[in-house]
Amino acid sequence: MLSDVERAALDAVDDERIVAELRELVRIPSVDGTAAEVDVQAWCAARLEALGLTVDHWRLDLAPDDPGFPGMEVERDEAWGCVGVLGGDAKPGLIFNGHVDVVPGGTFDARIEEGVMWGRGTCDMKGGVAAILGAVAAIVAAGIRLRKPLAVHTVIGEEDGGVGAFATLRRGHRGEACLIAEPTAGTVIPANAGSLTFRLEVPGLATHGSTRSRGVSAIEKFTVIQTALQELERERNRDPHPLLAHLDLANPLSVGTIAAGDWASTVPDHLVAEGRYGVRLGESLADARTAFETAIAEACLKDDWLREHPVTVSWPGGEFASGLLPEGDPLLADTLQAVSDTGGPVPDVKGAPYGSDLRQYAAAGIPTLQYGPGDVRYAHAADEHVVLADVLDAARTYALLAVRRCG
Repeated sequence: MLSDVERAALDAVDDERIVAELRELVRIPSVDGTAAEVDVQAWCAARLEALGLTVDHWRLDLAPDDPGFPGMEVERDEAWGCVGVLGGDAKPGLIFNGHVDVVPGGTFDARIEEGVMWGRGTCDMKGGVAAILGAVAAIVAAGIRLRKPLAVHTVIGEEDGGVGAFATLRRGHRGEACLIAEPTAGTVIPANAGSLTFRLEVPGLATHGSTRSRGVSAIEKFTVIQTALQELERERNRDPHPLLAHLDLANPLSVGTIAAGDWASTVPDHLVAEGRYGVRLGESLADARTAFETAIAEACLKDDWLREHPVTVSWPGGEFASGLLPEGDPLLADTLQAVSDTGGPVPDVKGAPYGSDLRQYAAAGIPTLQYGPGDVRYAHAADEHVVLADVLDAARTYALLAVRRCG
């Protein structure tokens, strides 16, 4: 049974306004590292101010002296944080988090066909941000006075390391719990595995291709390393965490780029390979790196050339630790109940193999999970889209959850 206050919040959700705001958001081409990342945060700050929230909109320090800095994979000259708080100065009872940066590619026309909006960012994750704004707007429109504050964190840089969430938490913005509106396709995700970007430099010995036996091909030596990487992946997936056991690969290891050689008739003396390395749930980044570097070192010791000319391992790019909602935390049950009470089926509860800002909030001691509109299979895709009914359903779930956690 819904209380009168809860029903008032749900009745105040404005579907047309949510769709219109999502269209505005998608049409801001906020690709990581572009000036539009600044523009989209200014848009969010203005929207939150118009709703009557107390807004903190500040310029980020992009080179902080902090060992926890997650790094960036793109260059930025300027970036901004944005936090809005509804209902006083106390610790918020709930945070809604959404990232407003998007990856390159795709279009930003936000066209609508048969109840579906298409375009870069619709799924990942401006649909979730629009649902958050719609939920907050409904609470304001219904005149509901919250007992505990409700916070909205919009962040940039999630796609390339998480600098926005890092800066937001470093500034002191905290809460009792956090829901991240990432696309989850009707599932509640209380855990993310992590990931690291690796770089391997394989040495060889150059010579003319017609006398290749005098040289050592870095490409051929990489096959030794590739075999070791495949065995490492098998080993790290033998006993997956129960929340990730539904996946065929809970902790994937993938080589994404390979560059070698500078002339067709020269044996290549240098190869650079970069890829993604899955971090297991509960595993520290240091332990994950050690396991990887040990596997590479052991492979080198088994090869006559690499024993004397070992592969170099380095770790460029962002750092995505794993993150996990504490067992038994009420945020999970509260979210499941809110979905059910707004007319949706009770969601499955599963972990995800990709990194997100969940791990930063979890590391800060804030119980966090993900639940949002869209299917991650279409994130970053040429056919990225979101079903608008899912966005509207999410807005109602968020409004109900916020009233119950804060009202």
